[in-house]
Amino acid sequence: MSITEASRAGLSALVAAAEEGRDTPLSRHGKVVAEVVSAKEIAQLRHDRDTLRDAALVMARFATDSGVRTTLDQAMEFFNLNRAELEGENVEEAQSDNS
Repeated sequence: MSITEASRAGLSALVAAAEEGRDTPLSRHGKVVAEVVSAKEIAQLRHDRDTLRDAALVMARFATDSGVRTTLDQAMEFFNLNRAELEGENVEEAQSDNS
């Protein structure tokens, strides 16, 4: 339906159609630019989008995981830290938070 036709039909008619489960594509110059759908449909689409995003993230992590793991000690060594320094920083931070 063109936007002009939709305007003539009225917003309430478009909303009623959406509530009945009928989606209404809206076009400008022959190209669909929007669609009136029910709130239930939008909620499902958003849920599906979030699920697909999570699945893509898991797949990307799985595909790029080399299996190599780094321990805290290895990471601290890389950054030239030791446990005593790290614990000292944590104590100082906790004391400044309590002040």
